[in-house]
Amino acid sequence: MSLIDPRAIIDPRAKLADDVEVGPWSMVGPDVEIGEGTVIGPHVVVKGPTKIGKHNRIFQFSSVGEDTPDLKYKGEPTRLVIGDHNVIREGVTIHRGTIQDRSETTIGDHNLLMAYVHIGHDSVIGNHCILVNNTALAGHVHVDDWAILSGYTLVHQFCRIGAHAFSGMGTTIGKDVPAYVTVFGNPAEARSMNFEGLRRRGFSAESIQALRRAYKVVYRQGLTVDEALAELAEVSAQFPEVAVFRDSIQSSTRGITR
Repeated sequence: MSLIDPRAIIDPRAKLADDVEVGPWSMVGPDVEIGEGTVIGPHVVVKGPTKIGKHNRIFQFSSVGEDTPDLKYKGEPTRLVIGDHNVIREGVTIHRGTIQDRSETTIGDHNLLMAYVHIGHDSVIGNHCILVNNTALAGHVHVDDWAILSGYTLVHQFCRIGAHAFSGMGTTIGKDVPAYVTVFGNPAEARSMNFEGLRRRGFSAESIQALRRAYKVVYRQGLTVDEALAELAEVSAQFPEVAVFRDSIQSSTRGITR
């Protein structure tokens, strides 16, 4: 029995693993590659060049691998690459890259993109991220591993969201969010660190305490960013978790949310 519904439209130039499921009224275009165990629901559009890995599930009305509306885009053959074990819920839109940046939009493994999330061109999503309903990422956004963006979060182009960071509902992010930091508001303001998330993921009490002190250095002592980075240098050598926090600030190109 075929796992591809007869009402689906599959371009002969698409490459689907033998056990890929495609629901009715879905379309899979040319230059699309879909790995084993992936399930494409009904009314899904997948355009290429796009590579989708193993054991993903894409729900109805999603548009995956479409051209970007960026006015600089002139039809170049850019790509979308999606890893393994991702869940892409209803109405999600994911655009391919542009040659002005990476020529590729990239989504890692074990991510949950809830209903009506938008991933703009050239964005990079790490692993184990959760983007809640109606979160929208402009082009060139990087979201590092384990970040959680609550519903209706908006992220300006070229921003970076650090590992384990968290945004509250309706947050508008226009600057980089350092690793572990929790932000709320419009415009976003730093409120704390995602300590509950870190405990759930097995961070030791000692490392969480070190991060708590590091947060105070950056956000509570009235220091400039350079002064705070200098003060964190020694503790970063002792605690790798603090080094991740410090590095995410030091590498910022847009300035950090404070």
